[in-house]
Amino acid sequence: MSRFTLWSAILVASISTLIIITPSLNKYTSIIQNFQENIKISNLFTADAISSQQQRQDSSMLKSASNMSKSVLRQATITPHRSSTRGHSDHGWLNTYHSFSFADWFNPKFTQFGSLRVLNEDRVSANSGFPTHPHRDFEIFSYILSGELTHRDSMLTKGQEGGQSEKFYRMHRGDVQFTTGGTGIAHSEFNEHKSDTVHFLQIWALPWKKGLQPRYHTRNFKDEDKRKDFVKILSPLKAGEDATAQQEKDAEAVLPNTIPIHADFVMGAGLIAPGKKFDWAVGANATQQNKRKVFVHVTMCKGGKARIRLDGREDSELSEGDGAFVEGVFAGDKLSVESIGSEEAEVVVLDTA
Repeated sequence: MSRFTLWSAILVASISTLIIITPSLNKYTSIIQNFQENIKISNLFTADAISSQQQRQDSSMLKSASNMSKSVLRQATITPHRSSTRGHSDHGWLNTYHSFSFADWFNPKFTQFGSLRVLNEDRVSANSGFPTHPHRDFEIFSYILSGELTHRDSMLTKGQEGGQSEKFYRMHRGDVQFTTGGTGIAHSEFNEHKSDTVHFLQIWALPWKKGLQPRYHTRNFKDEDKRKDFVKILSPLKAGEDATAQQEKDAEAVLPNTIPIHADFVMGAGLIAPGKKFDWAVGANATQQNKRKVFVHVTMCKGGKARIRLDGREDSELSEGDGAFVEGVFAGDKLSVESIGSEEAEVVVLDTA
């Protein structure tokens, strides 16, 4: 083969190889470019995801910081107890909600809070109610929101009441009827009105000791006073656990014009207009133990239009039927309760050791 022929063959082979290889290279180059583009897109998505997560974290931190910046009781823990988490039964004549385990509803999270054992929000239809039933060793009180509720002692025959007395009392809005179950007592609570439903709270507390002498107290607390500030309703018996029979009979409470309770316990109630704020003084200068717990309840009176905020915290806003466990507070602390709804909020405060 001549030299010319050899070089011609080499040239033809090279050109052929290039023709074969070039499409492959182009294809490979395209794959590389697509891969690089995918990496760029992936990085963008990853960056977006990281950015979004960071934004959520920043937002949460800002919200938390903003929330706590308005808080006074920064050491306190406030845990809402939503109305939807309460027990509920509708028996026709009785529509009842249980903030704590009661009757056939049991929730291990809600069994007791300090000496507070029961908080039921009840509506009882006309001409119906709770027939005579016994109680022992509980402090039991009914707070009337609307309608009327008749309390009768088992020793009193209907028709022989002779007017309001310690054994018979027909209660209306603002009335609070209190019973010391003690060694044992039987009573009835009945709505004897012909047409109106009665709406009330029934609350039970554990006494500081068992075997007390059964006793009743009833007192009215005016709405106009509740619109000025929290009105104190219950406070401990002034003579304490070792009260004599005479001191029990005298029934003097630590706070004037309140009903005495056999427990380190205070109850207050307020009607807070929209935009207004009340402060609850923990312990109310009436209790013994310095370390306290406070349960706050918003009554269901305004068709869902009442709302409150506790301690300035946005995550502690309560609607009607909601409650809140306030822990890590001490006697003398100020718990702010601000009305943020469109209607007046009726708020009950239960302060316990």
